[in-house]
Amino acid sequence: MADKARVAVLISGAGTNMAALLYASRLSGAPFEVVAVGSNKPDAPGLALAAAEGIATFAHSHVGLTRAAHDALIDRELEAVGADTVALAGYMRLLTPGFVGKWAGRMLNIHPSLLPKYRGLDTHAQALANGDSHAGCSVHLVTEEVDAGEVLGQLAVAIHPGDTPASLAERVRLAEHQLYPRVLAGYVSRPFDAEWIEAQVDRLAAALPEVTRKTSHGSHGWAVGPEKTAKLFAIIADHHHGEEAVGLLVKASGADEMTGLIDAQPEIYYWPKYYGASGWLGLKLNRRDVDWSQVEQWLERSWRACAPPRLTKLMRAAEEF
Repeated sequence: MADKARVAVLISGAGTNMAALLYASRLSGAPFEVVAVGSNKPDAPGLALAAAEGIATFAHSHVGLTRAAHDALIDRELEAVGADTVALAGYMRLLTPGFVGKWAGRMLNIHPSLLPKYRGLDTHAQALANGDSHAGCSVHLVTEEVDAGEVLGQLAVAIHPGDTPASLAERVRLAEHQLYPRVLAGYVSRPFDAEWIEAQVDRLAAALPEVTRKTSHGSHGWAVGPEKTAKLFAIIADHHHGEEAVGLLVKASGADEMTGLIDAQPEIYYWPKYYGASGWLGLKLNRRDVDWSQVEQWLERSWRACAPPRLTKLMRAAEEF
């Protein structure tokens, strides 16, 4: 993939999961590259490993700093290396809401339990104490609540008779090294997956009144109004007629607006080969930097342009109220 995700990994110790991500990134076809490794501990052994592999490193001790001040230092480093995704790999810091909020949806963590079981510390001891048949690990999105974000992938590890927290931890760590690269690769590839893109559009379109699914010349779309007279207001164009984009087609006000938008922002907008003459404007959605709030606004605008007057009248009245 030409457009690889730029991943920065944050560690506090040996960095074995960081190493797993780094070496996986160098396999043929990997959709991400590790652009930097950072730590809150300047003597973290993982920093030396990364440096030996030619990866940029940075470290800022948290000692004597507020959490916000330390997070600000780390954030500046992430911006400086152009990271678009952050992978926490044994980064033993509680993060501030501001830092988490900025990187929401772009920061992953790996946790040594089968979440939602055993959030926090001492996960292996808890699994043993409760007589569980399996322990394991989970990769999840980072949210303000510790270990509570969406679980993206898990791998179970059998608990053996006579296991101790230490012996169990060794096997779970092996599982972590398999799971994290695969889940990260899948996650950063989603912006280019037509099915995932369509699912995001469907979620937004379905929130509008009287919307049904409809096809147009083999392309999936969304229509508004009674089934027999429903009018299309959005269409997914998946590399339609050889185009490079997985695009969302919406109704623009006319050719002048379309030309202006395409000329000003060709990385976002395009003229669909088959539909453009009919007033459909294309939004390129197979990009890492899609602003889904902008997509939502276009869907609503296009819906308004195609909806029966009774629906738009009701919506205007609700807005004025």
